[in-house]
Amino acid sequence: MSTKPRVSLATCRAIPNLDEEDAPLVEALTERGIDTRVVVWDDPTVDWSEAGLVVLRSTRDYARRRGEFIRWVRSVPRVLNPADVVDWNTDKHYLEDLRGREVPVLKTQWLEPLMKLTKQRLHTRFPASAEFVIKPAVSGGAHDTGRYTANDPDSRRLAILHAMRLLSEGRSVMVQRYQPSVDTLGERSLVFVDGQFIYAVHKAAMLHGPSQGPEETHIERIDTVVASDAELAVAESVRDAIHQIMRERLGRDESLLYSRVDLVSDEEGKPTVMEVGLTDPSLHFSHYPGALETFADAIARRL
Repeated sequence: MSTKPRVSLATCRAIPNLDEEDAPLVEALTERGIDTRVVVWDDPTVDWSEAGLVVLRSTRDYARRRGEFIRWVRSVPRVLNPADVVDWNTDKHYLEDLRGREVPVLKTQWLEPLMKLTKQRLHTRFPASAEFVIKPAVSGGAHDTGRYTANDPDSRRLAILHAMRLLSEGRSVMVQRYQPSVDTLGERSLVFVDGQFIYAVHKAAMLHGPSQGPEETHIERIDTVVASDAELAVAESVRDAIHQIMRERLGRDESLLYSRVDLVSDEEGKPTVMEVGLTDPSLHFSHYPGALETFADAIARRL
């Protein structure tokens, strides 16, 4: 029987060997004397009491099965990020928690299934001008997300159909103004490991029109970028707010192995939070020398 510490890297059935960014983690952890395994989170044959430390990585299918996923996360003896953090982070209503702590967050109109909105009432809740985005509150990788033009009748009609489809599935819907800076400056993702800022990446615009349905995929174009002082300040305010929220809810702090803060520039050019990844965000290891080793060392310190 192996006496080595064990780490299980959790993925999903569609990516049974992890995505290409995470796959090298197996070798990196093995080189550190760790018994490393890749496991599918909903595999009924896995004995999670024997899984050691479970690190969430490529569990990309949770959006349609969030309840089942959260029950599984809570059943795992040792999981990172912690279950309470994952529960909070897998529903984008968390953005309102951050806003309540004066973190600059994109303004969002929330549409809920219980509102029983008609097409006409939906119409009145969309912006009257410029472009806007519709997406579900539980989603990942820009799935089920579309970009629409408010004063174009056909685009507005498609936006209504998109929102109606999501609401009919019992899913909360987010409506946000599209930030023009995304087309010129893109998004910036700031990556933290064990509480330390490591690097930032730039992502080009991915949304170019209406949603094509749940099977639509979006290709990320990524390169490294130097984070500005203003971006770092906003990212740190996000992390501080998360720790405050967890202390208030749980009476204790929750240690984050990793976090990714996604920012865009608002109309005034100020960095604003689009999303925060604490569950299974891509950490873009290949775009920063030493990033994979830094992450593997951080996991090893948790054992």
